[in-house]
Amino acid sequence: MATLPPSLGIRPRAINCGAISSSKLTAATHYSCNSKMAGRPGRIDLEKKLLCGEVSQDVVKTPYRTINLRVFATSRVSVEQIEQTYTKRTDVDELKKMSTFLFRTEIGGQVNVSIRQKNIKYVVNIEVSSLQLHTGDNRLVLVWGVYRSDSSCFMHLDSQYSASDSETGTAETPFMQSSFDSFALELEFEAKQTPFYLSFLLKSPAGAESNGSEIRTHMKANFCVPVGFNAGFPAPLGLSFSSDGSMNFAIFSRNAESMVLCLYDDTTADKPALELDLDPYVNRSGDVWHATMESAWNFVSYGYRCKGAISLLIKYLGKLCQEPVFDWNGDVRLNLPMEKLVVYRLNVMRFTEHKSSQLAADIAGTFSGVIEKVHHLKDLGMNAVLLEPIFPFDEQQGPYFPCHFFSPMNLQGPSGGSISVINSMKEMVKNLHANGIEVLLEVAYTHTADGGALQGVDDLSYYYVNGTEELGTRNALNCNYPIVQQMILDSLRHWVTQFHIDGFSFINASSLLRGFHGEYLSRPPLVEAIAFDPLLSKTKIIADCWDPHDLPTKEIPFPHWRRWAEVNTKFCNDVRNFLRGEGLLSDLATRLCGNGDIFSDGRGPAYSFNFIARNSGLSLVDLVSFSSAEIASELSWNCGDEGPTGETAVLGRRLKQIRNFLFVLYISLGVPILNMGDECGQSTGGSPAYGDRKPFDWNALATGFGIQTTQFISFLSSFRLKRSDLLQKRNYLKEEYIDWHGSDHSPPKWDDPSCKFLAMRLKAGEAETQLSSESSHTNGDLYIAFNAADCSESIILPQPPEGMTWHRLVDTALPFPGFFSIDGEPVLEQTLGLCTYEMKARSCTLFEASNLGD
Repeated sequence: MATLPPSLGIRPRAINCGAISSSKLTAATHYSCNSKMAGRPGRIDLEKKLLCGEVSQDVVKTPYRTINLRVFATSRVSVEQIEQTYTKRTDVDELKKMSTFLFRTEIGGQVNVSIRQKNIKYVVNIEVSSLQLHTGDNRLVLVWGVYRSDSSCFMHLDSQYSASDSETGTAETPFMQSSFDSFALELEFEAKQTPFYLSFLLKSPAGAESNGSEIRTHMKANFCVPVGFNAGFPAPLGLSFSSDGSMNFAIFSRNAESMVLCLYDDTTADKPALELDLDPYVNRSGDVWHATMESAWNFVSYGYRCKGAISLLIKYLGKLCQEPVFDWNGDVRLNLPMEKLVVYRLNVMRFTEHKSSQLAADIAGTFSGVIEKVHHLKDLGMNAVLLEPIFPFDEQQGPYFPCHFFSPMNLQGPSGGSISVINSMKEMVKNLHANGIEVLLEVAYTHTADGGALQGVDDLSYYYVNGTEELGTRNALNCNYPIVQQMILDSLRHWVTQFHIDGFSFINASSLLRGFHGEYLSRPPLVEAIAFDPLLSKTKIIADCWDPHDLPTKEIPFPHWRRWAEVNTKFCNDVRNFLRGEGLLSDLATRLCGNGDIFSDGRGPAYSFNFIARNSGLSLVDLVSFSSAEIASELSWNCGDEGPTGETAVLGRRLKQIRNFLFVLYISLGVPILNMGDECGQSTGGSPAYGDRKPFDWNALATGFGIQTTQFISFLSSFRLKRSDLLQKRNYLKEEYIDWHGSDHSPPKWDDPSCKFLAMRLKAGEAETQLSSESSHTNGDLYIAFNAADCSESIILPQPPEGMTWHRLVDTALPFPGFFSIDGEPVLEQTLGLCTYEMKARSCTLFEASNLGD
């Protein structure tokens, strides 16, 4: 037969024949019979020296792993010295760029193929040796074709020196005989036409009618070698770059029968410009498919198409760009102690995209926009920001359903592509650090977007394919499966090393505890690995069990290894209940003193991240304005009128409640989290849905409510820092430093649900007193009272320390600006020698014992 029929090509590994629009390939065939092509008995076996690590004195030392050796099927790779006794450095450099393949044929003998890049061309040398032809005619012909994604569909050839078949896309090229049983030829291809596969078989022209005229490998398959790309490496997973600029692609898929690397020259294109079928023998190690390309030419992004017990859809995974070099010079990681944190949760886009931000269009809604508003964070007294998820996500589902985990979304950066977005985020982190603010990321690793993520790569490994109802939709990741665990750890390390991120809050953290079949594990491998990872050792790791699907979460102890903090939903619920007039005093006391029911297991109060309102659920102003049956789970109270109102009494009650919520949040042990927009009263009209959140309105800061609330938050932040001896504790306060009181100075009625008053006295410890006595101001005791009843309470303050008097710092019932004071007002009213104070209904007060002269 004169051509290589498609049915005899390497067995197909992908469908979609003819989907590639390829340019013509021109192969220049050279014939040579000199010693370069011939095998000689006296040549040095450099292969053995390289494989065994032996290097003679005059041979350049080159580690075996740096030489680009490849193995096809079960054949060994042969690297042989040619024409020289010793290898010079230039020759070693050539070896690094050369791929060598050694095959055994089905009738004995060997086929040695070497591929090297020479200027702008790829040169393929094919040598056949020890071949026992039985026809009596020592002529040999190469029947060959080239393909990319489908071996049964060869690309068109335009060859000047060989007979070609325009219908099948194959060509026949005769070998030159270099000795009795040795043959050689050379093919050249333009580099711009690569990458592709060269597929061929050998044919002896004589006896064309006989079965032995066509010669294949010992596995009775066509010979096949890659041109313009190499086998690559199985690690690291994803896209990586070497020092010489070559790119390595690696992806895990245990259940794929084949894998096609898809390259795009336009980010908006639906179909790839080039598809490259990965050979399961050359491009697969274990369950990882991999390939290396020296250059991506004009391609800008990449993806994969899988075939097997999974989809045939193309999975778009990322851009073909190297992490840009960024000048981190001067950046200092703050490493703030956990108990010192005061956190502001924000959405990068919504924070500055509103026209009221008065930022340029290319800055508004971006990381650069956050830099422009850093003064607002400092005015509030914040030293940490918690960014809502910034990974690329499905815009229909929202940021808690990411497409992948290794880059920021382009919408949050300036126009100009991925590199400018990456640089702008790094610039934001560097600027925030310079202003004393740490950067924490909310991350969602338990679910992905319904499409455009990992579906179709290997669903049986990555996802809970047969998940239960409590796992939610089919896009639930199998986080404790080894490859998913590795991917998540790689992502976390990437953000720490490349972006200098200070910590992570893991959304839907309870799903991190599930095993392969959805069962809860006592020692989940991923959670434990994160806790003990050395690269993550100085970061904050926080479990947030809120489920973005709004499914009920199962309350189970979170395994922490004294490393994991938690976003404390119990704090939120108990404080909401108390201030609306429900709940027990004991519940409030537990939250004020650091949530010992959760964190006394070896961690401490600093591991409790407290919040009143968050980005899902009602905002702070809606929490005191809406309480219909539809939102009963929010534990809200409308203060007497549903929704917007003009009633003065209702508005006054709401204002007090907002002050009370903020006061309890900042006066409690633990880390307070303020949600973006709550400082200026932003509302969603009573909707708890995340999608109804609105961009931050900067004009609202100039309203009366905005002015007094931001000033109050700033006061509370500075007061926490000033009284860090009592309010920013890593360990729990000892019982002897806390006294609890009822309104009449009697013990609190802990188990009486009708009792709505609680007061506590926090005593400055002896060690703190001795240290502070060296300064002009001595920290005194604190007396804090909470009245959630509808009536006033006349309270009796305990006797202050000798030489001191009580000063009122906060009374949330007083009008602005007098409801809080940095210096405080002395309490002068006395009855029978005791200090008394009238607390209004639904209010909170704070007193500090100070020297008489202060």
